[in-house]
Amino acid sequence: MKTQEQISKNMRNVRNKDSFIEISLRKELWKRGIRYRKNVSSVFGKPDIAFIGLKIAVFVDSEFWHGFDWEHKQFEIKSNRDFWIPKIERNIQRDMQVTTRLESENWTVIRIWGNEIKKDVISAADSIERIYKEKKNAIKDD
Repeated sequence: MKTQEQISKNMRNVRNKDSFIEISLRKELWKRGIRYRKNVSSVFGKPDIAFIGLKIAVFVDSEFWHGFDWEHKQFEIKSNRDFWIPKIERNIQRDMQVTTRLESENWTVIRIWGNEIKKDVISAADSIERIYKEKKNAIKDD
């Protein structure tokens, strides 16, 4: 088991942008010739990757901070539960609000778990590319 000092050090090293999972996904998209903007503050929720003209917002969600399998994982938090549980639940709630608002503004919202990218970045990029091409073709047809 990790000491409180080790846990604190790990938490301080967590990045909110340009994480390994974000960079690996962006590199794969770039390699395919798919150009994007990153960490777009002008779009509500500040998506990690955005295709402004196509109204596609991509969020790369890490499991701990965004509550992957929260019904079970919340019981694994052993220390400082009074802090972490409300914080992560607020993140989950905010994610839902961001998705709802963007969709109400006709954005396509894609949320990808970090472990999906780590396991298979190609499939993650495939799903984004499919939606990207569909929206691009729909604009051409108009």
